[in-house]
Amino acid sequence: MSENFFVVSVEEHERIVCAAYSKRGFTASEAEQAAKLATAATRHGIRTHNAIKAIHLDDLFGSAVGGCVPGAEIERLETRFDATEVWDAKKKLGQAVAWEAIDRCIELAETHGSGTVSVDNAFHYLWGGGYVMEAAKRGYIAVTNCTASLAEVVPFGGSYPTLGTNPHSWGFPTTEAVGFPIVIDWATSVIAMGRVQQFQREGKQLPPHAAVDKNGNPTTDPHAAVSLVPFGAHKGYGLALMNEIIASFIGGSVPTIRSRQPVEGEKQTCNFFFQVLHPEALSAGMFAQNRSQSDNIKVVIDDILGHGNDSCLLPGQLEANFALRSESAGGLLFSVAEVEALNEIAQEAGVDPIDKHELATVSVE
Repeated sequence: MSENFFVVSVEEHERIVCAAYSKRGFTASEAEQAAKLATAATRHGIRTHNAIKAIHLDDLFGSAVGGCVPGAEIERLETRFDATEVWDAKKKLGQAVAWEAIDRCIELAETHGSGTVSVDNAFHYLWGGGYVMEAAKRGYIAVTNCTASLAEVVPFGGSYPTLGTNPHSWGFPTTEAVGFPIVIDWATSVIAMGRVQQFQREGKQLPPHAAVDKNGNPTTDPHAAVSLVPFGAHKGYGLALMNEIIASFIGGSVPTIRSRQPVEGEKQTCNFFFQVLHPEALSAGMFAQNRSQSDNIKVVIDDILGHGNDSCLLPGQLEANFALRSESAGGLLFSVAEVEALNEIAQEAGVDPIDKHELATVSVE
């Protein structure tokens, strides 16, 4: 089934995004880093974590209520480990912290073979896949996870939401082998809350067994959904729990009070974990048939997708294909509801809206 999209130029999109963040008091650099992530998400078809979601997140938990501090400066804390850094983000804009963290991990990996940055007192960084994809495009293996702004996932076997959607993201430098970076990126719930919000805008129903209503009953109505369910039952629950435990090692506090009513003496911020590995640091150098590391990767992937599995997709392939569509269309693809939402953001920022009548349209299967 095809869907029609408007084509919005990157420049027009980033004009609105930067204006929105600047109006809220963020620095020009922070606004640009937020726009960079929003553009990357939209270019790759990640509609759950685009600029609309980012601004909505700031409205709910960010600069207006003290959850995110425009212009904050990161404090790099003392550590005895050469390849590891620990940062106090001071509630700085999450996208700005994340881009800086992945760059720093790459620098550390170039020297030490691996680099790790853990971040306390953070504000959500939106699409984790964007950061690891960037590292993968530059030739590195990367992983990130974070705790979400709000506990909205019910643990397996439970009835009350005590976990965040807590995404995991992995990126692999496989462009030479398969034509694009393999990016494994998922929330640990069946769907992200951003998908619920998207379906509210689009007037669509949720998939079964993805959300529950205020009484804990399963629902497919996006307007009735108040909590989410972990994917894969105990498996998704375990991955979500992993993020909370890593955060607790870093300095994270009680998940059920994040972005809720403050509790004296408790912290309410998110935590990030980033790690980058240099492929050379992993290599035993003993590849069969005297293959190179890159050739060996291709042989392994070809075997996985062979034997009658030719129609299977690789993680990141849909995003790579959507990016090609965006490039072919000459801009970023937005639904009519998304253009209207962007125009609401433009109006609030005091800048000119997008004129839909001047936009080209494309149909995407």
